[in-house]
Amino acid sequence: MDKISCTKVGVLPGESEDKPSGKMGYKVGSRGIKCEKLRNLIIRAVKTHKSNSSNPASSTPGESRFWAIGITLLLIVMWTCGMQSMAFQNAKWPAATLKFIHPAVIIPERVYRNNGYLTVSSNGGLNQMRSGISDMVTIARFLNLTLVVPELDNTSFWQDNSQFGDIFDVDHFIDSLKEELKIVKELPPYQKYKLKSRPLFQLAPRSWSNMSYYYDTVSFSFFPRFFTFSIKLWFMVQVLPIFRKFEIVHFLKTDARLSNNELPENVQKMRCKVYYEGLRFTPHLEKIGKKVVSILRKKGPFLALHLRYEKDMLAFTGCTKELNKQEVDELTSMRYACPWWKEKKINSTQKREEGLCPMTPGEVGLALKALDIDPEIQVYIAAGEIYGKEKRLEGLRAFYPNLVKKETLLPSSDLGEIKDHSNRMAAVDYIVSLASDIFAPSYDGNMAKVVEGHRRYLGYKTTIRLDRKVLVTLIDKYKSGKMRWDEFSDSVKKAHRGLMGGPVERLKIPGKPKEEDYFYLDPEECLPKMYPSSQGKRSDKKKH
Repeated sequence: MDKISCTKVGVLPGESEDKPSGKMGYKVGSRGIKCEKLRNLIIRAVKTHKSNSSNPASSTPGESRFWAIGITLLLIVMWTCGMQSMAFQNAKWPAATLKFIHPAVIIPERVYRNNGYLTVSSNGGLNQMRSGISDMVTIARFLNLTLVVPELDNTSFWQDNSQFGDIFDVDHFIDSLKEELKIVKELPPYQKYKLKSRPLFQLAPRSWSNMSYYYDTVSFSFFPRFFTFSIKLWFMVQVLPIFRKFEIVHFLKTDARLSNNELPENVQKMRCKVYYEGLRFTPHLEKIGKKVVSILRKKGPFLALHLRYEKDMLAFTGCTKELNKQEVDELTSMRYACPWWKEKKINSTQKREEGLCPMTPGEVGLALKALDIDPEIQVYIAAGEIYGKEKRLEGLRAFYPNLVKKETLLPSSDLGEIKDHSNRMAAVDYIVSLASDIFAPSYDGNMAKVVEGHRRYLGYKTTIRLDRKVLVTLIDKYKSGKMRWDEFSDSVKKAHRGLMGGPVERLKIPGKPKEEDYFYLDPEECLPKMYPSSQGKRSDKKKH
């Protein structure tokens, strides 16, 4: 007998490589017996076996044993084929050289075969969209889909009408990932024509899903549940009926659509490759950001402070520490005026004590001083307009007088039109924060998480993650005279020993994705394993 093995089949003669195909991508054996035929054999065998079973008089014990052995052998053949095809996809291939020296982010190569087109609408602010786009590219890659350059959110609170090409380098995005998947700037003409006669199939993927959700969502299994252990696993990566039927599918949301954990290592590495290699800002934004960094470097080291004290942040968190009654009323009215914001009545004092409020500028200054951060260091404010403006910054300036912003470092002409686009301004802050000697966020929002993770990826650059729950308790004790300065400072340092951006093990809480560490905060699958066994684990420590 010929040895049975699975080998990859290229595009069939006369078939366009870009056109979605409904045919199997694997064949079995040197005689070209297709796995699809084996599936049909199993179907016929099952039907025959069932019909014989329903009529005991028409079958003998010998015939029953024959069918049982035959079906078992065919299932073994199909299982072997499926396992070999998956092994082919997971094989270790020679690594290509990447811009960053991280061997862990090398993705196994494979022959691309288009199963359909994926279009997506990114939602949220800049950093939320960036991580979401990375997940969408990853999903497209492993489902063998052609991705259309994503649309950005133009309807969020910030009302920024920037498109993908206004923030990210489109050509680099397409070219840097071309070995992984095909990305096009727009749908081909014949696909656009099809949409004139039928509605676009749209889907809002489930939040925090693993890859099996996407395989199941866009695939089906002919076989009953008791056959699904291996056979369905093989078919789900081959059969994509939703994309094969509609050819174009639109994902309505991109934020948090992949889980933090319980994903194959190659999937996690692909997320890293997209985020850290594929999504580069436009040359114009890179030039502005690098100019800011150059100006700061000429004067010495600098700390980038992501000071979340903007009007919308205070309104929606309901945090009112150090605000007067008029300001509290203004922010409360703003929150109640937003129909999509569910939490209306908020106990500010309780929320602050639980560590759920952004720290005030004065509290941040006190915490940094307690950590012995040089008072002469330049502090770059990486944020939007601070509520209360310069007056609100007086508490921070008392500890760190060298406060600067991009608006004060650059002439207005350099910022030009990006001043009216919050996501482009945030991109400049991202570039500067990434290059800073120290990065310190006052609140753990999306930018705080992804910048910390990116700095880990670049070599565990110092990032101070302020533990707000601990700090507000210590600060209140110190201000009330219940603690001396040296006691306060020692307590702050002790609380932050493991929160300086070093190697740690990502916190995993099964079933509670919102409470565990975000993947892009600590992409450990893409980092060298450097933490010693005695530290670096925070699985039993609740974060704030």
